[in-house]
Amino acid sequence: MTTCRRALVLVLATCAPALAETAPTEFVRLEVYPPQIMLDHAADTQRVVAIASRADGMTLDVTDLANWRVDPEHGEPDAVRLESGVLSGGANGVARVSAEFAGLTAMVDAHSAADTPAPPVSFRHDVMPVFMRAGCNAGGCHGASRGKDGFRLSLFGFDPAGDHHRLTREMTARRLNPSLPDESLMLEKAIAAVPHSGGKLFDQESVYYQKLRDWVAAGSPNDVAEAPTVTSLSIYPPAAAVGAGGQSQRFIAVAQYSDGATRDVTHLAVFQSNNDVSAAIDDMGLVTSGKRGEAFVMARFDTHTVGSQVLVLPSGQPFEPVDELPANYVDELVGQKLQTLRINPSPLADDEEFLRRVTIDIAGRLPTVDERKVFLEDADPAKRAAKIDELLAGTEFAQVWAAKWCDLLMVRELPNRVEYKPMFLYSQWVTEQIAQDRPFDQVVRDLIGASGTSFDTPQVNFYQAEPDQKKIAENVAQVFLGIRIQCAQCHNHPFDRWTMDDYYAFTAFFSQISRKQGEDYREVLVYNRGSGESKHPVTGQSMAPKFLGDEAPDTKGKDRRVVAADWIAASENPYFATSVANRVWAHFLGRGVVEPVDDIRVSNPPSNPALFDALGERFVESGFSLRALVRDICNSNAYQRSCEPNDSNATDTSNFARAMPRRIPAESLWDCLSQATASKQDKLPGLPPGAKATQIADGSKGNYFLKTFGKASRESVCACGAVTEPTLSQALHMLNGDATQGKINRGKLVSEWLSQDLTNDQIIDQIYLRCLSRTPSAEEKQKLVGLTPDGDGREQALKDVFWAVLNSREFLFNH
Repeated sequence: MTTCRRALVLVLATCAPALAETAPTEFVRLEVYPPQIMLDHAADTQRVVAIASRADGMTLDVTDLANWRVDPEHGEPDAVRLESGVLSGGANGVARVSAEFAGLTAMVDAHSAADTPAPPVSFRHDVMPVFMRAGCNAGGCHGASRGKDGFRLSLFGFDPAGDHHRLTREMTARRLNPSLPDESLMLEKAIAAVPHSGGKLFDQESVYYQKLRDWVAAGSPNDVAEAPTVTSLSIYPPAAAVGAGGQSQRFIAVAQYSDGATRDVTHLAVFQSNNDVSAAIDDMGLVTSGKRGEAFVMARFDTHTVGSQVLVLPSGQPFEPVDELPANYVDELVGQKLQTLRINPSPLADDEEFLRRVTIDIAGRLPTVDERKVFLEDADPAKRAAKIDELLAGTEFAQVWAAKWCDLLMVRELPNRVEYKPMFLYSQWVTEQIAQDRPFDQVVRDLIGASGTSFDTPQVNFYQAEPDQKKIAENVAQVFLGIRIQCAQCHNHPFDRWTMDDYYAFTAFFSQISRKQGEDYREVLVYNRGSGESKHPVTGQSMAPKFLGDEAPDTKGKDRRVVAADWIAASENPYFATSVANRVWAHFLGRGVVEPVDDIRVSNPPSNPALFDALGERFVESGFSLRALVRDICNSNAYQRSCEPNDSNATDTSNFARAMPRRIPAESLWDCLSQATASKQDKLPGLPPGAKATQIADGSKGNYFLKTFGKASRESVCACGAVTEPTLSQALHMLNGDATQGKINRGKLVSEWLSQDLTNDQIIDQIYLRCLSRTPSAEEKQKLVGLTPDGDGREQALKDVFWAVLNSREFLFNH
């Protein structure tokens, strides 16, 4: 090791105690952020940050440890000045700025236009951000619907024109005093010179006070209409993995404007963390690590919110990754995240566990005793993949997934709106699409763009289940894109990018739907009438249709719904494929990569971004085949793992290091109970005796068991409609209700086994095989045989064993 290197290690051990234990580890990469620097005006500055990365994925903020310099051999060295990690312009030109650390070098070009005078103070870009930063326009302050203390601002600044009017036209010469700016009530309250229920917000010497004062002194100009808009916001670094217990990492925020300018807005952005215990962030973007865990830190500026993932890991703790061959891309991406987190996955489940789990998940039923025997005796190493293909080819897969999508599409009978016949046809249409494995993008195009009668084109019932155009737009966004835009109906979304403009522009796609009664009173004709607009409630303006986060298409002479459907289901749509794939993943793994699955937003990021994107890409590559995606997921080690935790993954619930036990959904649980007990006499609404609960067409119908165990009522499109959390009512119903003892009695299996002269030992084996897909352990067998006499009461005792097994968590949960 060179003398310079030895000195560097000594510096790190002294200045960065959090890394003292791991200092000998080599750093393999050095990066400087932002990757491009634009100083567009004389007064512009830009913070820079340098990040060193180790081979094990850990990162270190070395901004204060790196050797910074402006390279005299490249560009114009006098173009920028660098002081305390902040760049400022010196002259017009381009300079190369470099950082050196641990033998590594990273460079960034800085473009300076120092001769360009700074623009005048802007209400939109200097004043409004101060209100956001100080919390003035938050819901608990002046952003409340009625304001506070006689002054109201639009919530999170959704109406800057209205805010300017209220500031400048209310309480004239008191709230703002251009002759004596420092005596403006707005400024006096902000520095607590006069009583202010919000307390002191900033000092008189701060840049925030100075900007507000300059604006008041300039006569409070209004540049809302002509000022360039913020087109995007970036946060740097895009990710970090730091040591636990007090290591720091600074973040910077950079805004991009419609005129091409960029601006360091770190001092104006609002920073938040979704996990302060692991990574708390202050108002200048400095993260301080706490306990081991994951956090997502966010920066909000104007209407934009962006985020960066922060992993907080123990420093100096030995980690030996298990050597496991990935089954497919799923395991590669899950494995990469687990290794970064220092988590080892659990081993694969045994064949009995796997068979029961995959049969319930794909087919909504238990494996039969014969299926189990054949599967266990099969020595083919590819037998699991073969079993997955066999289950996917069955009709039960279509029934399970049709029921799931019917829940989301609110397929149910609604008096005076959706009669039974069109509802039933709608349910059958959904089932046929799944059964045929029709490309899902085509299914969605057909559904959203549907016109015709509810008899001939049953998917038009989507527009009957919810007739309000705003609700339709919300439902489309939530079901097919995983985006909840409801908040933006009244104000800009506080935790996402969506504005009121976005909301009403997207609603415009559904503003020209019309309906007409058919000849049959049960039939409705849904069609595009070619007129009707979506009006913005603040401006009164008719909003042109615009895709969420995208362009405004040409809809002249077209059915707007068809245009929207083509965009939604397009392979290049950034939301559709990933959203649907995430729902499929959640069904098999118990939680989505984004959870909840229908709340995909900047402030609710995927636990594994690479996996989230890859699932969507694979869905597109397969031709939007649900079966192909299910096949990938079920063949992965991530799906086939045991539920048993190890020391490293016992507390982790979001990175798929082990299988998580899941309460079987209501319909499948009913079907499993019926199958285990051979009870075929039970009748479900609209179905013949012995039919499966997954075949119920009408979401508003069911029985007490299904309602108690969380069957979706289909009153909303929320994924939370179907509930699988255990409750006391469920336990009481299983213990005392007809669902267990009644089915045991009606199935008559115990009587049949006794008539075949089976021993108590053999009957207990049969009960376990039918319910749990395994034989009882020696300890279980010994206890249960001791509770079953051979004389009087033998049949009832065996029924009690049956009842007990059905009431066990092992039966009620998929594991």
